[in-house]
Amino acid sequence: MSSPAASSETGMDQPIANSAELAAAGMTDLRALALRVAAAGLEACDVRRATEDAVEVTRGGIAIAGKEYPLEPGARLVVLGSGKATLAIAKTLEDILGERLDGGVVAVRDISDGDALERVEVLVADHPLPTLRSEAAARRVMDLADELGPDDLAIAAFTGGSSALTSLPPTGVTQADKRRLHELLLGSGASIVEVNTVRKHVSSFKGGRLAARLAPARLVSLVVSDVAGDLLDVTSDPSVQDTTSVSDALDVLHSHDLWSELPGSIREHLAGADAHSPRLAGEAQTVMLVNGAGVCDAMAAEARSAGVGVHIVSTELQGEASSVGRHLAGLAAECELSGTPLSPPCVLVGCGGESTVTLASDGSGGTIGEGGPNQEAAAAAALRLDSGACVSACFLDTDGSDGGTKAAGAIIDGLTAERARGAGVDLAAAVAEHRSGQAMAALGDQILTGPTHTNVNDLFVVAVGRSRAGSVPPPIP
Repeated sequence: MSSPAASSETGMDQPIANSAELAAAGMTDLRALALRVAAAGLEACDVRRATEDAVEVTRGGIAIAGKEYPLEPGARLVVLGSGKATLAIAKTLEDILGERLDGGVVAVRDISDGDALERVEVLVADHPLPTLRSEAAARRVMDLADELGPDDLAIAAFTGGSSALTSLPPTGVTQADKRRLHELLLGSGASIVEVNTVRKHVSSFKGGRLAARLAPARLVSLVVSDVAGDLLDVTSDPSVQDTTSVSDALDVLHSHDLWSELPGSIREHLAGADAHSPRLAGEAQTVMLVNGAGVCDAMAAEARSAGVGVHIVSTELQGEASSVGRHLAGLAAECELSGTPLSPPCVLVGCGGESTVTLASDGSGGTIGEGGPNQEAAAAAALRLDSGACVSACFLDTDGSDGGTKAAGAIIDGLTAERARGAGVDLAAAVAEHRSGQAMAALGDQILTGPTHTNVNDLFVVAVGRSRAGSVPPPIP
């Protein structure tokens, strides 16, 4: 079997930096298989390659996904965006378009020495909670949008994380109150669709408001889907038509018992006309660069190349992280013991919108612990498999940062719970108290990728062996 960290001919170089160390503990063969398949999933998230495939310079302008956009002399071509995958898209657009690109502005969480762009302004803002830098970035994007006319073309690239990185409160709402809203939503257990439904109606930027300010300029949105179902007004909401209503936002707030916790300025705003999203006129093209279905197909192909059966569980998996981990562990155990839905050796793969973690209310909305939903799902799966089950599972966030930590996620197997007891690590307490990151770090089971400059979905890979005989399964063919 080849190294799980080996790069493909078309993908990232060694997407899982510590794969050799991760594969050396516990059920080594199953871990190596799971990591190999997960690495293929990360490679399939490569937005640089997808952008290169979609955009080209033509004699009279540019073409995006086969559609021609003529650019008359003097017409401007700019890039506007924010998010985890946006810098990679903007850099690729600079490489493709060269002098034909007239400028732009994008907001990212951080930059390194090699990330500066020649034609597009790069601003640093904050995530997962917005700050004054996030407000300044949103205002800068809006200012450039106001400068464009009917002959100009804007390429929008709003990817995962953009809701915090470009956050512009509506009139009457302070940035501190907007940040409080984000805190409440992120700790409520609401799905990403529900979270964004509320955020779109408490904004001067989201919900298609940027697109409204861009008019009458032409607009193309390059989309990297990080939500189940590829809902455009969730994945790229400043630049596309909002399909939700204020009533939908109120339903989310009431169903998660957040209404009474909201700052008064936000309750007042939601009762006014400005909370309603604008109706957009004209046509705007949207191009899906990368989504979960393509990532799952790539992982399935890698599993088959390893000589094992594969089952795509879901491309829309959502839910409380610990429940997701237990569910997938149970499914794997059923495969091992009864051969349903697939006989081992086999691999179960899938992805979905971001799993959620519900924080207990402490009067201030709770706090986000050290860890993230993928590490919490892994810890819960390890507890479910605490019987020497011949299973290894990895859960990771494709942006390389699970819950804002330096770990992308974690890998576990049927021996992890036993190893944890021997090391004095209480996995059950780690799940209950949302301290999964500390537990996975103590066991050396955190998956490290570094920043991937993409954000598609959370993904998971579960490798199932043939037998529980002995503590280490037989080799995978």
